[in-house]
This record gives sequence, C-alpha cells and structure tokens, in this order.
Amino acid sequence: MKPLPETKDSLVLRTDFSDDAAWEAVCAAIQEPSEDGFTACVECVSDPGYAGVTAERLAALAGTGGSHAFVFLVDRETLSRPERPVLVVDLLEEPGRAFRVIPDAMWSIENNLSLGNMDYDEFADAVDPDGVFRCFDESD
Repeated sequence: MKPLPETKDSLVLRTDFSDDAAWEAVCAAIQEPSEDGFTACVECVSDPGYAGVTAERLAALAGTGGSHAFVFLVDRETLSRPERPVLVVDLLEEPGRAFRVIPDAMWSIENNLSLGNMDYDEFADAVDPDGVFRCFDESD
C-alpha cells in the first residue's frame, strides 16, 4: 500500500467504493456544524489505491512515519449502516486500536485529538455497548 496522503486537516479515507452517493453523504454529514457551531476539520480522500484498507494495515504503516496520529476510515460498514458509523483508527498510542463514531459526533473527536485536549482512549473508552461513540454520557 502506498503511504497515507499528507493533509492539512485530519484524514477521512475512503476504503469502500461501492456507493458514491453514500460516500458523498458521509463527507457532507461529517463537515456539518454541530448545534454549537463546531466543525470537524477534515479532508475527505477518495483514492482507489486505498480500496479495502483495514485498521490493521494502517497500524502496520504507523511505524513507517507520517504525520497522522489517527485516521477516519469510511469502509463498507460505514456505507451500509443507517447511522453511517465511521471507523476511527489510532496510529500513535496503540496503532490499530479502533472504534466507530457517527458523523454528527466526529467534530468532538477531531477537534480534541488534533489539539491534544484529550487522548484517543478517552473517546475509545466512551463508546456505547455496540462500539459506536455518539457523545459523552452527560451523567458522568
């Protein structure tokens, strides 16, 4: 696999090419501002050279350098499930560790990880029982 592309913003990498309309809808949803006006600063990359790439394969690349501490993957599961849960892959602390996030909550992860306000495990440990991060539980 070729190296990950260098991007100014966080990387959203398309790995499934079965549904162009769903890909475009996911990218639009990710970049939609939250109720409070926060947005995910991302670059959506659609390159067939990354077809079928998995979290495990990205973890293997993590040791070869690059500027990404995490990557968002839009895979077959993202495009086939109603909530469009995107895979978030850690490339720094525990390369290959992954969980899913709905597009509406991606701004929180992207903003906080990019700024170093929070650690990957704080989000990974806050997923719902189905492995998807939707938001932090307000009762905590």
